[in-house]
Amino acid sequence: MIQHGVFAVAEHAVTTASATSAEAARTRALGLYRQWQKAVPEMMKLHEINMPTSAIRAKIREEFERHRNVEKLEVRDILYAKGQMEYQEVINVWKQTNHIMNYFAKEEAPPKPTTFLDKFYEGRS
Repeated sequence: MIQHGVFAVAEHAVTTASATSAEAARTRALGLYRQWQKAVPEMMKLHEINMPTSAIRAKIREEFERHRNVEKLEVRDILYAKGQMEYQEVINVWKQTNHIMNYFAKEEAPPKPTTFLDKFYEGRS
C-alpha cells in the first residue's frame, strides 16, 4: 500500500485468478481476512468511524464466517474477488462512511413491530 497524503492507495489491482485447490482458496481467504483485520485502525481513521475496534473486527469476522462452508471453487473465487474489491473501495475511500455503517444497521435498528397493534401504532397496518 502506498501513502499519498491522507489517503492510502493500493499499489495495483489484483486480477481475478482461479484457485487450483480447496487449500489454495482457503489460504487466499485467510490472507484476505488478515489484510482486512490489519487495516481496521486505518479504515477507522480514514472514514472517521466512531465505534469500538472490536465491533468492526467482529463484523469482518462475521462476514467471512458467513461463507465459511462454501465448497465450490468457482464460488470461492468470486467471493475472494468481491472481498478484494470491497477492501480496495474502503481503503481508497471510494466507499463512503454511510456505506460502511450499513453493515452495522441491523444491530442498531430498533426491532420491527410484529403484532397488528404495534404495526398500527407505527403507521404500517
